[in-house]
Amino acid sequence: MQMANYINDLLYRYECVIIPGFGAFLTQYRSASIDADSHTFTPPGKTVSFNRQLQTNDGLLANYVASAENCSYEEALQKIRNFTGKIALQLSEGATIQFKKIGSFSLNEERSIQFIPSETENFSTASFGLSSFVSPTISREGINASSEAEKEKTPLLFTPEKRETRPYLRYAAIGLIAVALSSFGGMKLYESNVQNHNYAEKQKANSLVDDQIQEATFILENPLPVLNVSIPKQTGKYHIIAGAFRIEENAQKKLEQLQEKGYSARAIGKNRYGLHQVVYQSFEDRLEALRSLRSIKATENKDAWLLVQELDQ
Repeated sequence: MQMANYINDLLYRYECVIIPGFGAFLTQYRSASIDADSHTFTPPGKTVSFNRQLQTNDGLLANYVASAENCSYEEALQKIRNFTGKIALQLSEGATIQFKKIGSFSLNEERSIQFIPSETENFSTASFGLSSFVSPTISREGINASSEAEKEKTPLLFTPEKRETRPYLRYAAIGLIAVALSSFGGMKLYESNVQNHNYAEKQKANSLVDDQIQEATFILENPLPVLNVSIPKQTGKYHIIAGAFRIEENAQKKLEQLQEKGYSARAIGKNRYGLHQVVYQSFEDRLEALRSLRSIKATENKDAWLLVQELDQ
């Protein structure tokens, strides 16, 4: 299953990989852990989960397939549609679909898709090559006893003796400290005087510049007329979504394409999954938005859908 290999490659680099029309794989960071009962050390990594609600094409998987198989973007989308159609048929027949190194899919009793992730794969590149291991219990009592025995056996190589004191060295040291302190005090006094002088000169310079600015007069003989440009602002909570993109450059490219076709397209920011959303147009009236959506789905994009959300203007 070549498509599963493409998805596996992308999960190492991205936190969300969407299969258009099927769902999305999401990765989440998991910190390192220690099982005190089994003495098992588990490295940090990323676990994978599946979200059936995220089906809108963001271009990530299609672009990767087109690059890997040296085909056009539309051909890559068609291959993905064939792949998802085959999976849906096999699941409806009761089969279990295995995605190598990712997990398995099946239908539960309510005929809903259930995903069981693989427990062996770690999608964190920072933990590549690391695996869980079990450490044997270390006995501290034996180590302490042997250390004490070694200390008792080790003979002293020298015996400390009292050194003869020399009073004149003490007085010389006190004299050197006094000279150093007096030099330090003189240096601090000098630095303080220099700072005060620099501050006074800076104040004089600022005052001179302010006086020159106040004396300057600017006269415009032929002022240009004021232009009042009114830019219509799109309002309303009904938005026709053209696409949601993981890569911001793809969202900008889609926005420019729609604007060239005459749509009042705009970008409305990221959704809660971190995808950049681009809309054909926003409406205040729900019926008007639905009429426009039907027209766009029939002539432009059958994957377009309606988002109802109040936006910060």
